[in-house]
Amino acid sequence: MQTSIGLDFGTNSVRALLVDCADGRELATSVFHYTHGDMGVMIDASDPNVARQHPGDYIKGIVYTVKDVLDQAGPESGASVVGIGVDSTGSTPIPVDAGGEALALQAKFVENPNAMAWLWKDHTATQEAAEITAAAAANHPEYLAKCGGIYSSEWYWAKLLKCARTDPEVFNAAASWVELADWVPAVLTDTTALDKLSRGICAAGHKCFYSEEWGGFPSADFISSFDNGVLDPVRASMTQPVINVSQSVGGLSKKWADCLGLSEGLPVAAGAFDCHLGAIGCGVKPGTMVKVIGTSTCDLAVSPLADGLADIPGVCGVVPESVLPGQFGIEAGQSAVGDIFNWYVHKLQPGVGLDHADLNVSAETIKPGESGLLALDWMNGNRTVLVDQELTGMILGLTLHSSPGEIFRALIEGTAFGARMIRDRMEAYGVNVDEVICCGGISLKSPLLMQIYADVFNCPMKVSASDQTCALGSAMAAAVVGGAQADFDSAVAAMTRIRDEVYLPIPENVAVYEKLFGIYQKLHDGFGLPGGQHDYFDVMKDLIKIRKAQREPA
Repeated sequence: MQTSIGLDFGTNSVRALLVDCADGRELATSVFHYTHGDMGVMIDASDPNVARQHPGDYIKGIVYTVKDVLDQAGPESGASVVGIGVDSTGSTPIPVDAGGEALALQAKFVENPNAMAWLWKDHTATQEAAEITAAAAANHPEYLAKCGGIYSSEWYWAKLLKCARTDPEVFNAAASWVELADWVPAVLTDTTALDKLSRGICAAGHKCFYSEEWGGFPSADFISSFDNGVLDPVRASMTQPVINVSQSVGGLSKKWADCLGLSEGLPVAAGAFDCHLGAIGCGVKPGTMVKVIGTSTCDLAVSPLADGLADIPGVCGVVPESVLPGQFGIEAGQSAVGDIFNWYVHKLQPGVGLDHADLNVSAETIKPGESGLLALDWMNGNRTVLVDQELTGMILGLTLHSSPGEIFRALIEGTAFGARMIRDRMEAYGVNVDEVICCGGISLKSPLLMQIYADVFNCPMKVSASDQTCALGSAMAAAVVGGAQADFDSAVAAMTRIRDEVYLPIPENVAVYEKLFGIYQKLHDGFGLPGGQHDYFDVMKDLIKIRKAQREPA
């Protein structure tokens, strides 16, 4: 038997998955919860936009989880492993020295949040992102075209510029910044030195303005336009090859092989973002949209390079081979989904003892539109299609009779409407969506959410058979670079599965949600787009009309 390991670096923990390369059977899994901060995230009570992680947690997580899965699999299990794959959150850049060591691992900076990994959901760089967008629009609009038209505060260059302005000591100490998805493979293969480091096309293309159309990373004159050229040294450090997940960054170093109980020289695949490898773990192909539903969501689709594809405004990029070789990768998503539900349950505390399960049960008894409520899902800004982190959430239609279950259902529906905006935008620009496959904990735990999504999309919703598709996708990349699978077509065919249960749209629900979605669109465009002429006088009254119709006896 040949096996592979997938490492999945999430928002709160790292997971290792050991799989059989022949059929994707999951042999062992292990989770390490990050020890620093609030559930692994370093926050700042004075600024809710701060979100950092300590790189030391990543190292501890590798050691604990890999050893654990091998122990579970039994003696000599390490000998069957043919490769390692890595996925992570992103954009999560880490400041490093010339040797590639994370600054936060050095005594001088160990307690400095600015020297840590700037987690994907750190939104402190809103102003910097706006400046980068304006500069690109004026001088290099082609850069913006490939990333949806607006540069986000969640992304690489904005975060670097923010650090340069707020903590020059950290910024000047860094020889470069490396995405978490690229840093871990480099650590495992002892290729962290900047003259050896390989960067993956996933992070480079979607977050760093990389494209072969203009010769790689953005031009020096463009980078020099920011803050008197302070970012020039970082741009100059980005000289090594950019590769995709079908390629190896190198072999496992002797140090790590001895530590983990694996073979020296074991191939380690180029890293990518969790949602991209989650799409592979779901069996993504042309015509399939994959929704990775967690604290936030990522929506992925692919389209053949040979067919060409128009730029799509408002998405997080259209990048060749960022998901699968030979395919454009299209990324979009929502800045908060599970985080919205957690906020409601844990921060607002809607009722004594009520948890997610209780609220799901209550919400299931409510018909679409019956509550008279409508939510905008922008509690953490809007990632797609408006790309504006300064937007905030809303619950419209509240009365003195609104119940916790009604509000909870409205929040789920709001995330469904936001998700449909993304699907509709992709289809408007030529990306056909014939089926939707979902993965992530929420898709497994909440049949209510899945049914609402099916009704709002008016499309069947399928669920991946794997509980951990991101780690599975990473293990599939490991199987490819390790030679156990010839390519990703064969890996997808052999190693992915869909659950038997499919959520089908209910026609009477679809009809009501079409009306509610029309109201959502009006609010979405009115609050999200400049210069619109919108009259909201009828919005509350329309919600009441729908509510009344849904409450009338059949």
